[in-house]
Amino acid sequence: MRNRYLDLLRAAAIVRVIVYHLFGWPWLSIALPAMGIMFALAGSLTAASLEKRDGHRVVFSRLRRLLPPLWLLGLLAVPVMLVIGWQHESGGQHPFGIPRLLFWIFPAGDPPGSDAAVDAWEPLWYVRAYLWFILLSPFLYALYSKIGWAAVALPLALIVVLDRTGLTLPDTADAALWDFVTFGACWIAGFAHRDGRLRRLPVWVAYPIAVALGATAMYYLNGHQGDDPWDLNDVSEAQALWSIAFVLIVLRWQPSMRWLARVRPLDKLVTLLNARAVTVYLWHNIAIDAVWPVLTFVALDDLDGKLGAGVDLAVALVLTLVAVLLFGWAEDLAARRSPQLWPTGPRAFEAETPPPVVERPEPPAIATGRPDVRAYGAAAAMSPRPGGWPPAPRAGYDPSEGRHAAPESNEYEVTWGLPVAGRRAAWSEPQPLIGEVVDPPGDAPDRQPPRLHRPGQ
Repeated sequence: MRNRYLDLLRAAAIVRVIVYHLFGWPWLSIALPAMGIMFALAGSLTAASLEKRDGHRVVFSRLRRLLPPLWLLGLLAVPVMLVIGWQHESGGQHPFGIPRLLFWIFPAGDPPGSDAAVDAWEPLWYVRAYLWFILLSPFLYALYSKIGWAAVALPLALIVVLDRTGLTLPDTADAALWDFVTFGACWIAGFAHRDGRLRRLPVWVAYPIAVALGATAMYYLNGHQGDDPWDLNDVSEAQALWSIAFVLIVLRWQPSMRWLARVRPLDKLVTLLNARAVTVYLWHNIAIDAVWPVLTFVALDDLDGKLGAGVDLAVALVLTLVAVLLFGWAEDLAARRSPQLWPTGPRAFEAETPPPVVERPEPPAIATGRPDVRAYGAAAAMSPRPGGWPPAPRAGYDPSEGRHAAPESNEYEVTWGLPVAGRRAAWSEPQPLIGEVVDPPGDAPDRQPPRLHRPGQ
């Protein structure tokens, strides 16, 4: 069952990203640090997967969901950029080069693009940062399991080291490093949310720490203004502190979400944005870039003030939803779900129906006094007992019968043949069954129920 509070947070963060990229209002980065929230939520979901599966399986599953929508964007955007003259640009941020095109396949670095199509590739730093967090998650989760909250503080400590030493790396590595130290605390805080450590943190500890971190962020931002005053996105140090402070507050809180189901339009919108989160993020900037040509075409490009801003936002949202309709199916295929045009119902997050399990015939029932060892293998021990079980007890044990002689008191009786999986040898009782392993009186078998592996969210 999905946590609708986390779904609501993710939906709000996605909408905030769209509005910020449309209007560029700096105060939005403070009112709702969307990227920190999205990384924290992704960290929580990744921790949930790491609790159930091996690290390499989790990494593969997460990348399988992330990369196909990016590949679809690259399949369309790269040829268009080549047609409009990317290879002939000089002095651009991403000069054309065949080797760098590999970042559109595996974005260990920023996928490159033409300056004329900057809106197509500029937001893709998030995909690159997300990929590195996924690759590092098995190590980070193991580290968090050993040192706890110190792992959350580690990226913040690395920021101090980078500022003090002035350490710089080649461009691709430097960008990945700074994204890690900026949002790494939020990602690992997602681990603390998942295992309940954040919820168990007393209010009188969590909130004063969050307030202190937030105050430090604002103090630092005031003294290190970027190109846009009071924009956290221009100052990584302030962004890191403010984001983790915000995350500690909103993820520790778990309000009741029963009201959301009663507001059906909002409930469906939250479901849609979560089912199409990657598509919305990849295509919203292109939709924003298309707003003004569309308004010019319909002769509404001269609107000013609040009316003009409202029309701009409405057109941007409509164009983003068009992209969802056209390209959202890639997320369904990546998650191995049946493609859906408008995923707002209960099937929005359902995995594809697995193939039916073919049942194998059970071992034959034991009909004679001498056990058939083929019915005592590991497969038989994990299957329902065959019909005719248990067999009738033997009458008149004869020690000359060899290995099937009646056991003496306080001795183990162990079946001859293959071992019985999931059981241990036990004390015998009067007139035990042939080949049966009997548990000692008053002692239940020491066995654990099998774990059910579910696909990660």
